[in-house]
Amino acid sequence: MTDDRRQGRGRLSSLDLLPDEAEPDLVWAVEQLRERTMPANAILDEFNGRLADRGIAKISKSAFSRWSVRKAMSFRRIDEARAITADVISGLGTDGADDVTMACAEMLKVAIFEALEGELNTKAIMELSRALNSAVAAQKTSAQHREKLEQRVTAQVEEAADRAATVAQEAGLSADRVAQIRRDVLGVRS
Repeated sequence: MTDDRRQGRGRLSSLDLLPDEAEPDLVWAVEQLRERTMPANAILDEFNGRLADRGIAKISKSAFSRWSVRKAMSFRRIDEARAITADVISGLGTDGADDVTMACAEMLKVAIFEALEGELNTKAIMELSRALNSAVAAQKTSAQHREKLEQRVTAQVEEAADRAATVAQEAGLSADRVAQIRRDVLGVRS
């Protein structure tokens, strides 16, 4: 069941309407909420003290509570995404670097899609766009790297097959027998 109540940005809170000079204090409050070492009312008291030092009106307890709940929900989603990403990446191991890149890019695409349903400003959309471009570039680089590795391994197998053919012919095997060994054992066509 989807929640159709929040479509679009909605009404801006008093925290959203704070002037730019309050940005360091907002960052501090978010960090304190994230660390979860102080109770929310203590964070609010210090936050309002910081705002007062700048000559900015205090934030009400209810507005701060609504804002902090939204932040806590965001933190939870981020933590879940990190846990899922860590599980996926550890499950792929070191042999699956290309798979890891693709999985991360797909998770980023899902996160962007989910974020588009929430409150985003133009800066956030631009940052998400850059992140997606970087993920797509990483996918491309990973695919190119895999292709180069495959070409190098193929060249090494063919070199080994040529050396083995030379040794086999010197040992007296016929050209047909050498070609058959190359096909059957090494998977290399003559």
